[in-house]
Amino acid sequence: MVEVVPVTNKRLLKAFIKAPWPIYKGDPAWRPPLLLERRMALSPREPVFEHLQWRAWLAQRNGRTLGRISAQVDALHQDRYGDDAGFFGLLEGEDDPEVFAALFEAAEGWLRNQGMRRVVGPLNLNINQEVGMLADGYDRPPYFLMGHARPYYHPRIEALGYQPCQCTLAYACATAYEEPQAVARLRRRLSKRLSLRPLERTRKAAELALIRDIFNDAWAANWGFVPFTEAEFKALGEALLLVTPPDLIWVAELEGEAVGFIAMIPNINEAIHDLNGRLLPLGWLKLLWRLKVRGVSSGRVPLLGVRRRLQESPLGGGVAMSLIHRCGAAALQHGITATELSWILEDNQGMRSIIERIGGSVSKRYLVYAKQLAPSA
Repeated sequence: MVEVVPVTNKRLLKAFIKAPWPIYKGDPAWRPPLLLERRMALSPREPVFEHLQWRAWLAQRNGRTLGRISAQVDALHQDRYGDDAGFFGLLEGEDDPEVFAALFEAAEGWLRNQGMRRVVGPLNLNINQEVGMLADGYDRPPYFLMGHARPYYHPRIEALGYQPCQCTLAYACATAYEEPQAVARLRRRLSKRLSLRPLERTRKAAELALIRDIFNDAWAANWGFVPFTEAEFKALGEALLLVTPPDLIWVAELEGEAVGFIAMIPNINEAIHDLNGRLLPLGWLKLLWRLKVRGVSSGRVPLLGVRRRLQESPLGGGVAMSLIHRCGAAALQHGITATELSWILEDNQGMRSIIERIGGSVSKRYLVYAKQLAPSA
């Protein structure tokens, strides 16, 4: 029998965080996350939990952990959409239909008790974090803060009545791409009106507030959008600035008005691949040396935004291309030769066409599932 155990103490939380290790044993593409980072991400002190309720469960048999799942209700999502949709996330499990059935029964039951009529996922833990289940690209290691999965996850989820409702993409691109002549001409014309500047660390609070404002405006019409709160974006920004050089974050100003930004982070997964999630006793020294001295050869663009009023015009595309070009030039100075832009909604044709014009190609696909919840008996 599979026993489902709610995560209610530090011992069980530790088991929850460590659940992926046996599942991905022997998978050369998996990158063990830093245990410290995972504990911090699930700490009650994280600002996301100011508006997010969540519960977590372990599936066990004879005391051995077989899988895990979480369920979430986001008050900001309900305020914006009022659709009574809850979420599942952080799913991992052995290839056993009983394990998946037991985990989802627990998550769905809790969401139903919260008044939810629909469940969507995986979201780890909300729309502004990891989104979707890897569906293509299993042979390539994930970039930092992007998910990995086993191929059997999809049939196990679909067997429980879930259907895909959205697809997100990761794009791979050479940092030193060959720029099309038309793009270069557009950038040159725009340069008379557009100025680009790196983030000013001496004005960190004001800069993070500005970037958050642009992001919340730029992404407002996207599927599932929920705005970053001030506390969330401050915590995210301060964490990323610990490992991101200031010249990898750029702001675009059109005739003096801030209208866009881009942020690239070094691919920390490249630096931690052999640490097995541990920074002690010597892992932190290896990480610091690899990030600050040797450097990494890959980087990820998790945040890129242009204000909505410009998005449907050539001007908006020109701002985005100018940001990508300038950030890429800075990244090359840090030895970053490979770039991932993720995640991108599959139906975001505007951003996809910009990336594809500079040689980007889809490297990974992630599926989001949904299911209507039957009323309680």
